[in-house]
Amino acid sequence: MLSSQDKYLQDILGEPKSPPFPEISFKSWEGLIRDTPSERAVETQRAVTTAGDPRAVLKQYWGYDDFRGIQREIIDSILDGQDTVGLMPTGGGKSVTFQVPALMMEGICLVITPLIALMKDQVEHLRSRGIRATMIHSGMTRTEIVQELDNAILGNYKFLYLSPERIHTEMFQIKLEYMNVSFIAVDEAHCISQWGFDFRPSYLQLSALREWLPEVPILALTATATAIVLDDIQECLRFRKKRVFRMSFARKNIAYRVKEVDVKEEELFRLLDQYPGTAIVYTRSREGTVEAAESLNRNGISALYYHAGLNPADKDARQESWQAGRTRVMVATNAFGMGIDKPDVRLVVHLDPPDSIEAYFQEAGRAGRDGKPSVAYLLFNSLDKFKFNSRVRQTFPPKEKVRDIYEDIGCYYQMAEGCGEGARFEFDLNDFSRKFKHFPLTVTNALTILERGGYMAYTPNEERTSRVMMLVRREDFYHHRSRYPETEKVLTALMRNYSGLFTQYVFIDEEKLAKEAELAPEDIYGELLALSRMRLLDYVPRRATDRITFLRDRVDKERVALPPEVYETRREQYDRRINGMLNYCLSPDVCRSQFLLQYFDDHDAQPCGVCDVCLGE
Repeated sequence: MLSSQDKYLQDILGEPKSPPFPEISFKSWEGLIRDTPSERAVETQRAVTTAGDPRAVLKQYWGYDDFRGIQREIIDSILDGQDTVGLMPTGGGKSVTFQVPALMMEGICLVITPLIALMKDQVEHLRSRGIRATMIHSGMTRTEIVQELDNAILGNYKFLYLSPERIHTEMFQIKLEYMNVSFIAVDEAHCISQWGFDFRPSYLQLSALREWLPEVPILALTATATAIVLDDIQECLRFRKKRVFRMSFARKNIAYRVKEVDVKEEELFRLLDQYPGTAIVYTRSREGTVEAAESLNRNGISALYYHAGLNPADKDARQESWQAGRTRVMVATNAFGMGIDKPDVRLVVHLDPPDSIEAYFQEAGRAGRDGKPSVAYLLFNSLDKFKFNSRVRQTFPPKEKVRDIYEDIGCYYQMAEGCGEGARFEFDLNDFSRKFKHFPLTVTNALTILERGGYMAYTPNEERTSRVMMLVRREDFYHHRSRYPETEKVLTALMRNYSGLFTQYVFIDEEKLAKEAELAPEDIYGELLALSRMRLLDYVPRRATDRITFLRDRVDKERVALPPEVYETRREQYDRRINGMLNYCLSPDVCRSQFLLQYFDDHDAQPCGVCDVCLGE
């Protein structure tokens, strides 16, 4: 019987079948597979695959003698072919639970994760340990995606990272038929549950993986889930048999404290003076991040702000500065979240209470990942009580208002009734809100409801990849290149890595060019801008753009159905979350840690002894 790799080669090279994609042909095959592992690497990989002891793999690649908590139970469950949920708090070592068994099993592990930054970080960590891994994301060209998928088919990788949106592309589905998949790891699995605090409709598409790969085990990992959400995760991923491993959420090194203050800024200065070291300050608004960061800098405390409205390059630069310790404080909205893996954060301060216990627990849990004593403060005042009461009304505008916004969006794009399914547009929230006289917050909340109802999907800050096109003729290019020797490295890297530059815009990756040209990414950015000003090429830097996708043909607004599971049930659930957070802030007699743990169904939790309640503060 042919292996999946042999079958793929036969289907591509054989007659009379044509290849699945025109980019692939017999003549181009040798150039298609890059970075082929050396004989030594292959032998090493084979030795790991046949190793019978997970601890040997852990020791070889991570240097640890044994596993922590429930890591070993999860690994054994996957090696036994069982669908599994791993519930582990932030810093509990989730990645090891799928990386170790993947190295012990034949085939490739598919890792589903929502953030490109998180993919890049994990892939780089794996490669630094000599483990072959790759990723598929929106910043890659079609040719690069085809190339990496073919490498995955031919066994050149042990890990393939991709976003949930990539699952339903035609290219991936065709290639998946030929992959030898060992198992599927779904990170941030709570995003699949409509009862979770961070539900993402794109995650619902993952249920198709069970249909396509019925015998392949699925590992779902999350750091924040109640019993209801855990059940929903297993239902949505179509587990063959329910199987959950839980790790205690207790973080004994974190002191949770709530403080009622009139002037939060003054208290923030006092806390930063009292607790030296790296800090994160969370606030709900973009304007709040800017104001707080500027205030800290004026008072001699190095700080940067971070929110979803920043362009991707700016986000990367700010995060890198904070991660490297050049900046002490990051002031951020909840956009600064998944993939933040700095172990020495000593202080997390919330200037505004989040919408839910889940969100607070996850954000506060970014403190003390190195196990050393750390503090999480939530600052609270009478104005917050008033804001809590208004959040439900803001988050769930009246149904008639939602329908009005749906109709106005149809008019905005001049979309006729009965048309539009699959249509995708850039969306200027401020321009739309101004033209149709809606508050921007009301519009974004209405779009969330419409997405749950299956009418249109709103994707804020979708990253658009940088692109370049040459403006000079090919025969003039080399003359220009010799005239400007300072840019020769950049132009040479462009020509080596990308084709079609003289006839069309080509998507590029500045980080990839930087490595090729042996320059810093910011230098590549500056050189490309300079070349653009010289009119040698046209450079369009990457940027984040809001997008709207019509999920079905436009209908009359009176036919927009918003059933209870889309509106009333969700509103009641949100109301319960808000009240849970309010109770946390106002409970004077229950240990903060105990309150949080009981929320996550740990009813045996004991008082922590270090929170403000336990200390009688």
